[in-house]
Amino acid sequence: MNESCDIAIIGAGLVGASLAAALAPSGLNVALIEPRAPAMPSASWDSRVYAVSPGSAAFLAHVGAWQGVDAERVARVETMRIFGDQPSARLEFNAYDAGLRELAFIAESGRMQSALWQCVARAPHVKVLCPATCDALLQHADDSEIVLTGGETLRAKLVVGADGAQSWVREQAGIKVIAHDYRQSAVVANFVSVLPHHCMAFQWFRADGVLALLPLPGNRVSMVWSTSDAHAQELLALGAGDLAQRVGEACDSVLGALEVITPAAAFPLRLQRVEQFVKSRFALVGDAAHNVHPLAGQGVNLGFRDARELAAVLCDRGAQNDCGDYALLRRYERARKEDVLSMQLATDGLQKLFASQAVWLSHTRDLGMRLVENLPLIKNLLVKHAVA
Repeated sequence: MNESCDIAIIGAGLVGASLAAALAPSGLNVALIEPRAPAMPSASWDSRVYAVSPGSAAFLAHVGAWQGVDAERVARVETMRIFGDQPSARLEFNAYDAGLRELAFIAESGRMQSALWQCVARAPHVKVLCPATCDALLQHADDSEIVLTGGETLRAKLVVGADGAQSWVREQAGIKVIAHDYRQSAVVANFVSVLPHHCMAFQWFRADGVLALLPLPGNRVSMVWSTSDAHAQELLALGAGDLAQRVGEACDSVLGALEVITPAAAFPLRLQRVEQFVKSRFALVGDAAHNVHPLAGQGVNLGFRDARELAAVLCDRGAQNDCGDYALLRRYERARKEDVLSMQLATDGLQKLFASQAVWLSHTRDLGMRLVENLPLIKNLLVKHAVA
């Protein structure tokens, strides 16, 4: 195979697939390259779930994917309750106070992925190459040449790296990345609880990390415990009963007794900043362009906003026929840099603030939470930024 296309998207995860679907109205020929097709959803619960903002849900609905996610497997977050070092330090965000129906939707990664792939399969001008891996990327003046395993080649005016934190595209493009390893892991597991969650998400800033319980349909919750690597390994080594007891103690049994329904898994945490989102004939989206700490639950939403903005730039390119033109791609970069940088600074700052065991910082943290709790205008501004 020696073919050509306008855009080659390398990586068909949530962000890459959503970009391919969003490009359907552009008239551009798109190749989506992915080593493995996603597994078909099963009756069991996915260990990895995401807090999808209303803005991201609207974007997924626009490309036709959100409608394909089983509504009975999606939970709404109407309230977020956050606890600090002291019982008196509590912060609560309420959707209705901000004039919203929900703060977020909790949805399983696998089911969103499946719905997006179905969209891509229906999209005109999109060709999925799977299974397919890339061996080399050759840069030319007017396009780039991708050499696939097996010797086939694909020439594209624009190559988009949607291939994750260890992006091969980013490396091939020569885009430098600044990484900071938090030496932490996010431990995830799902539970059934005795008490109902009433569409409320909980978060505790603890000495051993940040613990969150996110609502799932029924009396189910998904746990994300961002903690040191050593503590993560300790949690992973626990049996189901001991893990449920440990989590129950850590969250003061706010939902009564817990029972594990999905075994624990862990994902490493790091902060990554790239020097640039684009170069001539290259663009990065999702984790290839940025990594943030998950304490705000905004990582996947940043990626969806990347896909939404890049698709908008390419669809509205006017008389510009070269979709890999640097000046065109710079419009995408300028639109995304501030949003990404502000989220990176906020999550990194909060991680450092709450990771410190200094007594004076403990008092400062709690004071800050109490102040924000009593300032409805500030709370609503924070909510409106998070739901975009």
